Amino acid sequence: MNETASFGYRDVDATQKAGMVRDIFSSVASSYDLMNDAMSCGAHRLWKDQFVNRVKPRAGEAILDMAGGTGDIAFRMHKRGAHVTVADINPQMLAVGVERARKRRIEGLLWSEQNAEELTFNDRSFDAYTIAFGIRNVTHIDRALDEAHRVLKFGGRFFCLEFSTTTWPGFAEIYDAYSHRLVPKLGRLLAKDEDSYRYLIESIRRFPPMPQFETMIRDAGFAATKVEPILGGLVAIHSGWKA
Repeated sequence: MNETASFGYRDVDATQKAGMVRDIFSSVASSYDLMNDAMSCGAHRLWKDQFVNRVKPRAGEAILDMAGGTGDIAFRMHKRGAHVTVADINPQMLAVGVERARKRRIEGLLWSEQNAEELTFNDRSFDAYTIAFGIRNVTHIDRALDEAHRVLKFGGRFFCLEFSTTTWPGFAEIYDAYSHRLVPKLGRLLAKDEDSYRYLIESIRRFPPMPQFETMIRDAGFAATKVEPILGGLVAIHSGWKA
């Protein structure tokens, strides 16, 4: 039997998932930032600020921002003087980021089309690796984590911002109802794409719980792993160090 991978609530042939995810983000690229604001009532901006504060980008260091197509994380780290390579499997998402950088007159970022599971960068190339709201869309998360570990220098930092499952009583049920019933309708209204946003919500539900994902990060070779829940785990910042 062929290996399967989760695609929302469905299981699909693992060899097909990357292409299916690429199609999803090609469809939503032009409205991605608008939808982020609508779905989170702007809170994603605060989460990203908090995330970058944890990364502590420093002037002159090399950082790989994976699945960072539209530039939100990269712009914040570039402002602090880091040399940021923005990587994404989707060229349409990268094109949106390049255009946003041009409009903001942000120069010096590198843009690279990359598969998180098969990076083309040399071993020990980066001081930090960041990925925000992207790892749940990877077909083989363990391979992406192995690649993150490979391209980091010794002492390099891994940081991941991702949706998870909130543990706050009552809030979990409210958010579940909101996300399944309203988010696809927002997608239809603002992005003219209900199905893509239904997949994005379903992909959150299929993502490993915080303790399980932390174990996966540790299994990839990272030390001093840590999880910082936001809103009880609705969103979480995962981190680790390459010893």
